[in-house]
Amino acid sequence: MSSITGNPELAIFFGSQTGNAEELAGNTAKLAKKMGFVPVIHDMDGYDPAQFASHSRILIITSTWGEGDMPDNAEDLWVATNETNPPLAGVSFSVCAIGDTSYDEFCKAGLDWDEKFTALGATRVHNIQLCDVEYEPEWNSWATAVLPIMATVDGGEYDESQVAAAAAPADTSSSQVVTAGASDALSTVFAGDRSINILFGSQTGNAAGLAEKTAKLAANYGLEPKVVDMEGLDPASLASMKRVMIITSTWGEGEMPDNADGMWNAINANGPGLSSTHFSICAIGDSSYDEFCKAGHDWNGKLAALGGNEAHPIQECDVDFDAPWQIWVNEALPILACVDSSGTLQVELLDEMKAYGAGGDEEAVDGDFTPGKIEREELSITLELFRYCPEAAESGWDTLTCSVPGHATVQDLLISMQQEVDGSLAFRRGNGAGNPMTGVRVNGRVALSDSIMIADLASDGGRVRVEPLPGHPVVRDLIVDMSRYENHRSRAEPWMKTDPREGERLPSGAALGTMVPAIATALHLAGDVQSFQLIQSMSDALAHDSHYEGPGVHFQQWLRAKDPRTGQKQRRSIMNSLQQRDGVWSEADHASLIRQGEDGRLAARSLNEARMQLLNQTKYAGKHGRLVKWYGRSVKWTGNVNETTLYRQVLGPLGLVSNVFSGVSARMALAFTRNGSPPIRSLQSLLLPPAGLGRIPKMLNSKVQDYHEVVSLFNETDQRF
Repeated sequence: MSSITGNPELAIFFGSQTGNAEELAGNTAKLAKKMGFVPVIHDMDGYDPAQFASHSRILIITSTWGEGDMPDNAEDLWVATNETNPPLAGVSFSVCAIGDTSYDEFCKAGLDWDEKFTALGATRVHNIQLCDVEYEPEWNSWATAVLPIMATVDGGEYDESQVAAAAAPADTSSSQVVTAGASDALSTVFAGDRSINILFGSQTGNAAGLAEKTAKLAANYGLEPKVVDMEGLDPASLASMKRVMIITSTWGEGEMPDNADGMWNAINANGPGLSSTHFSICAIGDSSYDEFCKAGHDWNGKLAALGGNEAHPIQECDVDFDAPWQIWVNEALPILACVDSSGTLQVELLDEMKAYGAGGDEEAVDGDFTPGKIEREELSITLELFRYCPEAAESGWDTLTCSVPGHATVQDLLISMQQEVDGSLAFRRGNGAGNPMTGVRVNGRVALSDSIMIADLASDGGRVRVEPLPGHPVVRDLIVDMSRYENHRSRAEPWMKTDPREGERLPSGAALGTMVPAIATALHLAGDVQSFQLIQSMSDALAHDSHYEGPGVHFQQWLRAKDPRTGQKQRRSIMNSLQQRDGVWSEADHASLIRQGEDGRLAARSLNEARMQLLNQTKYAGKHGRLVKWYGRSVKWTGNVNETTLYRQVLGPLGLVSNVFSGVSARMALAFTRNGSPPIRSLQSLLLPPAGLGRIPKMLNSKVQDYHEVVSLFNETDQRF
């Protein structure tokens, strides 16, 4: 810990639009704390500029928004500072500015603050640091340089002669292990390879987050962690890994999460020998399912079968996984840290290793963590990019061949095109976590551009066709107008409305109205999709019917109707809305959703559930109910679909009459429609209400072979009619 001159307080201000500057402010505070500062982070939003003078040390970290504007949370403070101009003679400061060199006003917000503080009399202790899109290296250089200077500040001045003595820790990314106080034996373990590979299999992000937290704690034991996404990882690479930790969830009925399924199949087909590999598994699951933590147990058994050395027994984690994960990581990490560079476990050093790691930074695992990504080989692709210019009302395609890293996302590709080819290219950017507003259609598949990787869409030499989301008006290039979706959603009101009730508790103290874990989990899984906006754009009908509310809206409504906390009045309102002309019956079928992958299949299942609920509520009345009922009866009677009967029963007498002039009824009467029923069933269909017009046509299609078997199977699967 360094010596701080005078009051150790350090004020860190952030101006942030997307969260990057706020994150860097937090990282700066952690470095400052290790040096002996008492850091205080200030959101610029709502801050009184008159209070600037109360701080002797100020660091400002700010992004620039739009065309050189302040981020939203800094705008009011900037205006107030220019209006009041508080004197800052006793303040020492430095600025770190984040920007994008593709814009003319690069880092203008940071430059404005730097100039303003200087004009108000503050002392600049370090030149402003300008950071491009990849800001972390520049920020690190600035932070490690400015903090030692700030440590010498006294009364607004700093002593240059004391800066070297107060120097902060070197680059935080350094992997050098400090072995002061360690025995010779432990120091020998620290020599050589200290890598540890932390693999994650994650469906919803929980396992990925725990992998990142585990990596943070691994550094306490002198390990060099690498977080690895299982997707695309070659199982043969495991043989070269001396230390392996696997954190995986279980999906569905004991299945691997999506990103681990490919590697699991590959290792079962041709698994490498793992005699030099020491491993431990952390499995996340839900004890309400029969196959609790099965994916983790499968990995544990497979690595052991391939000769791997189980360093610590598998840890099972239920829905509340933080506590058992903490137990596992505190036990497994020091054991794996005792594996030396030759791959030998020095178990006799375990107690000393635990003592060594106990002094680490426990705050390192606070907060949320994003998944790690593996690097993939470069791909050569042909890019076909949709362009639309609203001023000229012209659209077309740009086609070019380019090379991209295999781990690059579609957004990375678009940014590269904007920076290097055409700066006018318009698209919506996300933060890499799957922003719902970044939806595009790629190779016929709707996806979020900031999260889907090129390698998941095309192989080397393949084609990548990027165009706007379907079903929405195009504003420019890949940007679409989502207002129609938002308007439909606003009218549908798919948010919680509970029935009024007094707050009561059971004798046990438990609150009424809470859900049991199994129901809560099922409800969560039913709606576990990336984006409802994407579901909306999967529809084939949306682009042709401006009144159709769309599957994304109906999906949200149905999830709310299934929620046991929803009030009866809202549930009835939702079901009535779904039944209306622009409701769930507007889509002929959900094949368009199913073609789009797991999210589409999940939405299709839910919407079909909604349709079934509506049919049961109405007892198969109305056109839709009669269609299902008479389709089923037709197949059960004959093994075939009697189109004449179906047509008559669905439309009824008035419908038949209304279609006389359209030619439909005429074609039926003239035997141009098919009828698969035997004569007796045709007679029944003629006589059963509602009575039809015209005669039952001759059977034009061939007889169904072994139709009794078809009928039998249909009766087994459908007992409704």
